Amino acid sequence: MHRRCEERTRAVGCRAYICRPARERDWEHVMSQSWVVAGGRWWMTMALSASLLACATTSGRAVSATSAEPVRVAQTPVSASSSSSAPATASKLPYAEAVAARFPDPLVQLPTPAFAPGRSDFTSNDELRALIRGLERSGGAGRATIQLLSLGRSQADQPIEGLLFTKLPDTDPASIVKSGRITVMLVGQQHGDEPAGSEALLVIAQELAGGKLEPLLDRINVVMLPRANPDGAHDSNRVTASGVDMNRDHLLLKTPEAQAQAQLAREFKPAVIVDSHEYSVVGRYVQKFDAVQKFDALVQYAMTANEPPFITKAAEEWFRQPLLASFKAEGISTEWYYTTSTDLSDKKVSMGGVQPDTGRNVNGLKNAVSFLIETRGVGIGRLHLKRRVFTHVTALHSILNSAATRAADLAKVKGFVEQEVSSQACQGEAVVEAAATTGQYVLQMIDPVTGADKPINVVWDSSLDLRPVKTRVRPCGYWLSNDQTDAVLKLRGLGVTVMQLGELGDMRAETYRELSRETTARPDVRGTVADINGIVKVQVQTVPSLIDVKAGSYYVPLDQPLANLVIAAMEPDTQNSYFANGVVTSLDAQARVMSRPVAKMSVLP
Repeated sequence: MHRRCEERTRAVGCRAYICRPARERDWEHVMSQSWVVAGGRWWMTMALSASLLACATTSGRAVSATSAEPVRVAQTPVSASSSSSAPATASKLPYAEAVAARFPDPLVQLPTPAFAPGRSDFTSNDELRALIRGLERSGGAGRATIQLLSLGRSQADQPIEGLLFTKLPDTDPASIVKSGRITVMLVGQQHGDEPAGSEALLVIAQELAGGKLEPLLDRINVVMLPRANPDGAHDSNRVTASGVDMNRDHLLLKTPEAQAQAQLAREFKPAVIVDSHEYSVVGRYVQKFDAVQKFDALVQYAMTANEPPFITKAAEEWFRQPLLASFKAEGISTEWYYTTSTDLSDKKVSMGGVQPDTGRNVNGLKNAVSFLIETRGVGIGRLHLKRRVFTHVTALHSILNSAATRAADLAKVKGFVEQEVSSQACQGEAVVEAAATTGQYVLQMIDPVTGADKPINVVWDSSLDLRPVKTRVRPCGYWLSNDQTDAVLKLRGLGVTVMQLGELGDMRAETYRELSRETTARPDVRGTVADINGIVKVQVQTVPSLIDVKAGSYYVPLDQPLANLVIAAMEPDTQNSYFANGVVTSLDAQARVMSRPVAKMSVLP
């Protein structure tokens, strides 16, 4: 498995990233090609300039001459403790005034209901719905079409609604994908107690609707889900109404909220996806380290087993480096995303998890550049709200501009990766399970009394360098018995191609022999995943077999772009597998198919 990027600095002052993938040379080959759309697929046709590989720190310039900033206002800077988005008195602060003073309000106007004079709460579900519905319009004469997307209803029967922004004449998803123009997908407030992302997406929506961001729609489309968890937002609760953490539900698709996001990704096939969150500022960090969180923004892209290395390289060079520059220009502090468990005796700090269950990682396995952006907001109410929202707006401006600048390159890389992943069926090895690498790290935090920087030496799980824990020969596909309709529906919901056998036959396969099992909670870098059920943790041995297959049973081929996502779902001895989570009901109901079947089959619609 490829290792992730390590930053180095060249003598010429140009940052380089040593990613050490298995075939580093292929990046230059892919990026030296021109691609055209033919029958909905990308094909290499002729060589282009090698200048596409210019230094990442100078290549991410915006295509638009418009400013990448919200509306600025001329005024005296407002201290954190006296701003309209903060408590009125220092006695209500969760830390000393000296800490709050480090996070002054930016001099900007943010046009969402939460920032109306006298407000003490956040934009409500009704207000959000009215705002986005009010933006809907037909395009023409250089104006973008803005289309409301109805994505179902939440568990408490709230509408789950998004927006499409495009200047293409045909706005149905199939036409948008066929056009070859890339789509960027923006998601806010998966966790209901993290409001800043949702507020920021409302700002971005208005700027795409006729403000400074609309010119970018000449080169990209944008789909947006401003509030992914309306029930959690209403109750200021992290989880959904059923108690499930929806940001650990993107492979299993138990909740209608996760299904709505899967629908957007399945239909529009975005090349870039941004997930806007907030993180805990005090709480267990004060208890464990006697320190307060320092950084305005924590950032991480997809880091999971079998993630295509070219997607990682594009995320780092074309997006994260320009993003860091944008943050620096605005005086916004940043670090890799990290967290720590809720166990106060466990002082290890971990980067974002490597499991294929979060939006960040699942979307990476869908061959998208997939980013998590987190601001310092959980547990502090409206304190520093303007700064938190402005940080998200700055990040989204940067990523949207980078996507527009690199639109042709992104289409090229995505097309190549989809072909490469599809071509790997029946050969080589796949990583079934991977883990972060443990080391030491000096984490910068803040003294909660003095407000001074407080460096802390921590045990650090790095997701930048994944360790293969378990590997297997990559099969040609997977067989599922006739009764595994739930698994088939979930795979189809993810956009996976599933075929149904039309006749009796046999397949050369590997079946699974159970060695041991236990029922346990699903672990996570935060402790355990909020869910209504545990998992079946099983140890297996693969056994070469010739299996009889019935008409009506299913075959899930790996010669398709989402093959790596299929592996994450179908290998039973991982914590996120469909077997471990009760979607596949028996080890006997699935098998690894080791040669391409010859039986008559049809693709499920």
